[in-house]
Amino acid sequence: MGFCRKSNAKEGRGKEAVFLRKKITLVRAIALIIGTVIGSGIFIAPKGVLQNSGNVGLSLVVWLACGVLSLFGALSYADLGTSITKSGGHYIYLLETLGPLPAFLRLWAEFVMIRPAVVAVVSLAFGRYLIEPLFAPCHAPALAVKLVTITGISLIIALNCWSISWSANTQTVLTVLKMVTIGLIIVPGMLVLAEGHYENFQHAFDTSSLALDKLPLAFYSGMFAYSGWFYVNFVTEEIINPERNIPLSLIVSLLIVTLGYLLINVSYYAVLTAEEVLASEAVAVSFADRAFKSISSAIPILVALSCFGSLNGGVFAAARMLFAASREGQWPLLFSMIHRRRNTPFPALLLMLPLIFLMVLIGDLYGLLSFFSFSRWLFIGLVTLGLMIHRYRHPEIPRPFKVPLFIPLVFTIICFFIVGMSLYSDPVNTGISCAITLTGLPVYYLVVQKSRIPTSCSAMFNSMTVKLQVLMEVIPQEIQTY
Repeated sequence: MGFCRKSNAKEGRGKEAVFLRKKITLVRAIALIIGTVIGSGIFIAPKGVLQNSGNVGLSLVVWLACGVLSLFGALSYADLGTSITKSGGHYIYLLETLGPLPAFLRLWAEFVMIRPAVVAVVSLAFGRYLIEPLFAPCHAPALAVKLVTITGISLIIALNCWSISWSANTQTVLTVLKMVTIGLIIVPGMLVLAEGHYENFQHAFDTSSLALDKLPLAFYSGMFAYSGWFYVNFVTEEIINPERNIPLSLIVSLLIVTLGYLLINVSYYAVLTAEEVLASEAVAVSFADRAFKSISSAIPILVALSCFGSLNGGVFAAARMLFAASREGQWPLLFSMIHRRRNTPFPALLLMLPLIFLMVLIGDLYGLLSFFSFSRWLFIGLVTLGLMIHRYRHPEIPRPFKVPLFIPLVFTIICFFIVGMSLYSDPVNTGISCAITLTGLPVYYLVVQKSRIPTSCSAMFNSMTVKLQVLMEVIPQEIQTY
C-alpha cells in the first residue's frame, strides 16, 4: 500500500504522475482490518467493560453485543464502500450523503480530538505493558509510562514518515505476532476450564453491583476494542475488486475478531477473579503471571507489540482522510502533499503529533476512552443515517452490495442511544468532546468557505504554504519531480 509513480509524457521530461495503485487483495484487506482492530483494546477494555457492566456474565454479553453491533456497522459500510468508490472513509461518506458541513465537522473532530486521543489510548497501553513487568509486583510510575509512550509514538510517526514499505512490512510482521499472543491467552484459559475450574463463573449475573446508567460506558470500552473495522473504507481506491473484497473482508474479519474476543475474555475470567481484573492495570500481564510463570515475561512484550501494530495501522489509514479532504477542497493543500524523496504523507503525519503528546501528558486511559468515543460514534451513526437517506434520494445508483435497511437502522439507533446516555453517564468528558466538535463550526464558516476568506488572508496563507512546502521538501501528490 503506498504511492506509485507513472510516467506521463505530456507532463514534460523529469516529471512523473503519482497515483495510488490497486494492490490490496482480499487477504491483505483482512490482514489490515484484523491487524488494526486487535490492538490494545482487548488487553485494556475488559476492565472498563466489567467495571461499567457490573458482573462477569453481563460483561460477556456486552462483548458479544459489541461484536454483533460492529458487524451491523461493517455491513453498512460495505454497502457504502461498494456504491461510493472514493477513499476517505467516514469523511467522504458524510460528504456524499449529508453534505459538506457534517463532513468537515467529522474531519475537524478526527484530527483535533479523535485521532490524537485514540493514538494516546493505544500508546499508553503500549507503554504500560512494556514497562509494567519491570516494576512488578508494584504498578509502574505514571511518568515512566508516559515517557515510554511518547517514545513509542515518535517511533511510529518516524517510521511512517521514512518509508511506506517499511511501515507495511512492519504491520505484516506485527499482525502475525499478535495472533500468537491471542493464542497464548486463549489456550491456557481453555485448559483451565477443561480441568473443571468454573469457580470464577459462579454468580456470573449477580446484580448487586449492576448500574444500568454506566452500561453505555461499558459499550464504549467494548466498541473501542472492536474499532478499526472501518479502516478498509479509508483505502477503497486501492482495493482490488472492491465490490467483492470489501464486503468479504469486513464479514470474515468481524467474525474472527468477535469469536477471538469472546474466547479471550472467557480465558481471563477462567484464570482471574472479577476483583483481580478490576484491580489490574494490565489485565494480560496479571493473566500471564497466574497462567504460566515460565513465559509470563514474554506476554507483556507481545501485547506491547500488538499495540504498536494497531498504532501503525491507524496512523497509516488516518492520512487517507486528509488526502480526501484536501482533494475536496476542505483541508489545506499542504496535507495532500508527499515528501519528494520518501513518498510519504509527511505533513499529515506531523499534524497529529503535538496534540497526541498533549493528550498523553494530561489524560488518563479510561477518561480518554469516554472523551473521544462520543464524537467517534456520533459521526459513525450519522454515516449510517446518511446511508439510509442516500438510498432514498438516489435509488438509481448501482449498489453491488445492498444490505437490508433494518441493519443500518438498528446500528444508527444504538449509536445515538449510547451517545445520548454517555452525556448522562460521563457528562464532563462527553461534554468537552461535544464542545470541541462544535468549535469546527466557526472554522467552517469563516475559513473553509472560500468566498468568506479575504484576499489578503488567502495570499498570506498561500505564501505560508509555499514556505512550509520548501521546508518540509513536499510536493503535490499528483506530480513528482526529479
